[in-house]
Amino acid sequence: MSDEHELPDEEVSGGERPISIPPELPVLPLRDTVLFPNSFMPLAVARQSSVRLIEEAIADSRVVGVFTQLEPGTEEPTQEDLYPVGTATHIHKMFKLPDGTLRLIVQGQARLHLDEVIETKPYIRARVRHAEEGIREEDRLEIDALQRNIKNNFQQVVSLSPLLSDDLQALAGSISDSSKLTDFIASSLTTIPTATKQEVLGTLDVRERMEHLNRTLIKELEVLELGSKIQSEVQSEVGKSQREYLLREQLKAIQKELGEGGDQTREMEELREKIEAVGMPELVEKEALRELDRLSRMPVAAAEYTVSRTYLDWLVVLPWNVRTDEVIDLGHTKEVLDADHTDLAKAKDRILEYLAVRKLNPNHKGPILCFVGPPGVGKTSLAKSIARSLDRKFVRVSLGGMRDEAEIRGHRRTYIGALPGQIMQGLRRAESKNPVFILDEIDKLGSDFRGDPSSALLEVLDPEQNNTFRDHYLDVPFDLSEVLFITTANVLDPVAPALRDRMEVLELPGYTEEEKLLIATEHLVDRQVENHGLTPEQLSFTDDALRAVIRGYTREAGVRNLEREIGALCRKVARRHAEGTVDPVEIVPDVVTEMLGAPRFEDEEVAERTKNPGVALGLAWTPAGGEVLFVEASRMPGSGSLTLTGHLGDVMKESARAALSWFRGQTDAYGVASDFYQSSEIHLHVPSGAIPKDGPSAGVTMVTALVSELTGRPVRGDVAMTGEITLSGYVLPVGGIKEKVLAARRHGVFEVIMPRQNEKNVNEDLSPDLRRDMTIHFISRIEEVLTLALQPASSSSATEVANAPVEEPEVRGTVQ
Repeated sequence: MSDEHELPDEEVSGGERPISIPPELPVLPLRDTVLFPNSFMPLAVARQSSVRLIEEAIADSRVVGVFTQLEPGTEEPTQEDLYPVGTATHIHKMFKLPDGTLRLIVQGQARLHLDEVIETKPYIRARVRHAEEGIREEDRLEIDALQRNIKNNFQQVVSLSPLLSDDLQALAGSISDSSKLTDFIASSLTTIPTATKQEVLGTLDVRERMEHLNRTLIKELEVLELGSKIQSEVQSEVGKSQREYLLREQLKAIQKELGEGGDQTREMEELREKIEAVGMPELVEKEALRELDRLSRMPVAAAEYTVSRTYLDWLVVLPWNVRTDEVIDLGHTKEVLDADHTDLAKAKDRILEYLAVRKLNPNHKGPILCFVGPPGVGKTSLAKSIARSLDRKFVRVSLGGMRDEAEIRGHRRTYIGALPGQIMQGLRRAESKNPVFILDEIDKLGSDFRGDPSSALLEVLDPEQNNTFRDHYLDVPFDLSEVLFITTANVLDPVAPALRDRMEVLELPGYTEEEKLLIATEHLVDRQVENHGLTPEQLSFTDDALRAVIRGYTREAGVRNLEREIGALCRKVARRHAEGTVDPVEIVPDVVTEMLGAPRFEDEEVAERTKNPGVALGLAWTPAGGEVLFVEASRMPGSGSLTLTGHLGDVMKESARAALSWFRGQTDAYGVASDFYQSSEIHLHVPSGAIPKDGPSAGVTMVTALVSELTGRPVRGDVAMTGEITLSGYVLPVGGIKEKVLAARRHGVFEVIMPRQNEKNVNEDLSPDLRRDMTIHFISRIEEVLTLALQPASSSSATEVANAPVEEPEVRGTVQ
């Protein structure tokens, strides 16, 4: 409930009665408000000093002096903080609100001149005098003309301004007194600044006051006409279908005419500064600025606004001119590579050679390196070590299963949700123009109706072309020539020839047992112990225990499964410690068996499976490393046919037919009837039938198994073989020599037969320790293979065995 104070009726009549102005009055300072004579106005009073002033004035004469502050923020104004001309004001009504503030209805009576402030506490009190207005007789005619202009201009302002009521025109037309007309119109104009109103109030000469008001009306009229013009332009541009954008477009147009800017304008300026600062090539910067100009003319809510803004955001965050300072210290690089990786001598030497050339010629366009090897041999970690040794940023993109060309080149901006490809996204993550960029699993790339990613990589991996790589989304050239690209693959066969031609292949072969032991000792054990929350004092491994894990629980070219088994041992020890057992644990072979169970692989398996005639041990290469390959032969009654099973590929089937054809021409040498084939059916089988097999390197193994079955001479169980055969009996070279030798060794076979032309591979790829452990026979003819691989004939003659009639249902040479 508010308190209300009101004058008696006789005191509120009209406002035309003369007012008596005492020489001293309390002063009420106003913020951003000018009160004119002969006008009513509501006022809000909140300052404690002003509240007290009003309460005392209500009890007295109800007359106060109202003066406007120069600065609205001044809390305790002095005489210097007030305009010198104010208004003698009569308080008609006062409402006191619950929060202590006052609401007043006041009427201006006459102009006052502030002579001197005589006290400021508890409120301002000052000596004042009536400010006499003057009209010279010679100005009468000009005043009449100004009065007409003012009324006419005010009428137009009222008609154009939505803030002014049309009733004001009639009120202004009814006022004949020039001074009162001027005060009424100045008081009615709510859009003009406070300083302008105060200037009208403070001008005592009526003619000058009217001239000033007339100029103000003309200026206000120009602003309103311009606003109306802007509104018409915006409406014509936007149209009826986009009326929801009207207010926003009006604001933009007004800002454009007045040279002012809002949030969107500031954003455009910030984007422009970023574009100019990131160091784009001239062509790219020109395109970016063109897109920015297009964006600045686009409504924020337009569908293309976000697309265009995202595009520019991508352009400004790419490292157009940002490089990591490269440090090429060959000694330091060698230390890093040796510390992170055991062996891999060839790969390390080639990397050091590449860096040496780059150090001497920084502008040299080096080759694209491709690390090829089985899983777990350290291809990806080797690339990380290169980045660390060069102090460059490192980025990795996995290409496995990628089938869409747009994953490399990006989608065009016309598609919803389009983004740059993985190459540009990787560079954004790196925040550098010259990172080490690894493209992992390049042999796992696919292709379908959406394109061929491997074809898109042709430009990326060509040093002669990638300085102008153009992503579909960005559609501007980007220089990739400073990026050190490294690719990895398990096998090169699936890689397109054109893509393979752009890369220099570095083969990373599988590890020997001793190398695995060294890797486990220097890297894997410490890492797994730490990962499982243990300390070296709580858990330790003996070399014999690690050998037991390598031989009995892992058969792989790399060391991933080895690390997995070491982790399994660490988990079991961690559980013991978590349950309260605090005794340190040393892992020895017996503990390995206790914790991991019985060994999964046994060396005696090979000897057991080859003890019967017709079974030979071959060697094969797979993407996961080398493997042993059993070939079984069986002879049955029939009419001269050859059956091949075991999920064999075309090349392997042809090797089997070649083996049989060669032996049919050599039957006399091995005591077999020349017509054996007419009454026999030969079956060659390669176990693990669910696994596809192909390649020519099992040719010598097939011949050996076939001859063993037909002569009854078992194949030695301690020898493995590999090599392609010809119908004339020659043995041709094959690949994957190191992997095959390591596979034989893993299975406890230390004697290998291989083509003589592979002798150079043995000398280059096999370490001296591995060559000392293995006995390798180099041969040129099939006869040499059979001499080395077949056991001597038993007491019964081989000829008798070969020529004996085959009785059903006996099947020889099949190992169950």
